Amino acid sequence: MECFPNNPETIRGPTLDVVYCDEMNFIPNDEEMFDAIMWTLVTKKHGKFICSSTPWNTDSVFFRIWNEPAFEHYAKTHITWRDAVEPNGPLSRKMLEQIRKQYEGDPWRWTREMEAEWSEDVDHWLSQSLIAQCVDGDLDFIPREWSVKGDFYAGIDLGKHRDYSVVAVVERKGDMLRLVHCYQFPLETSYATVISYVKALVDKWQTIYRIAVDKTGLGDPIVEDMISSGIPNVEGINFTEPKKEEIATVLKRNMVEGHFRLPYDRDVINELNIERFEITKAGKVRFNHPEGTHDDRFWAIALAVYAARHKPVRGMIGFGKAA
Repeated sequence: MECFPNNPETIRGPTLDVVYCDEMNFIPNDEEMFDAIMWTLVTKKHGKFICSSTPWNTDSVFFRIWNEPAFEHYAKTHITWRDAVEPNGPLSRKMLEQIRKQYEGDPWRWTREMEAEWSEDVDHWLSQSLIAQCVDGDLDFIPREWSVKGDFYAGIDLGKHRDYSVVAVVERKGDMLRLVHCYQFPLETSYATVISYVKALVDKWQTIYRIAVDKTGLGDPIVEDMISSGIPNVEGINFTEPKKEEIATVLKRNMVEGHFRLPYDRDVINELNIERFEITKAGKVRFNHPEGTHDDRFWAIALAVYAARHKPVRGMIGFGKAA
């Protein structure tokens, strides 16, 4: 048994009897991967291809395998929560009810994760297809404790009682931005604890050139507390609707243009897809998310990408001021 990354180039060449592709609906280069697998298996008389996935975007090979006549000769098994619940599976009824309650405000996620069906996302700011194109299976999150080098930018979405505080960091390499860190704090975490976390991150990584923080409802004091704690390059941002549109548009544009990559992390992927939008009568964009769900990771990541809109000036360290 051998393990290969989701790269078409690495699967070509070996003589294989069986190829199993997991979470195929989340592979950005799935057509090239599928072709490479087929040409690898064609050398074996009884070569077998097995794929599985949670449903995601419909413009994908996995969707076509399930729905198009050209693939009707494939044997297919559809497994939902009903097949996984005890006593026939590992899912306890207590856990099932917890998940059902968590997904009450997001029926689309319940459809995907628990019913294993595709769901539409016409009013989502970031489509499933767009997110899938940005997933990099070779990319992993970097722990805060590691010593790393690079050009880093951070985004902080602050919450406490109802919403979570989240710290996200992207790394710039040329025109490419990679999400390399994303940490969500438990509810009721104090702002002082969040600031201490960011200070430790800045001290360890050294080259975080700008930190964009949502100061809505908290004002300049939260930015001043960060600066007085020794955190440089802080940019405080008020989340007005026009500002949110600007920040979300910067993230979306980078994704559309192929300049953003993120690891395969189900929580992050689902939360990027959670953000909804509507056009007001005045022609403005208004953002929202279903009741009972959270978009804190979405905004922290968007803030990090927004912070990276300005490339660093080498040899200079500046201290940001509240905007």
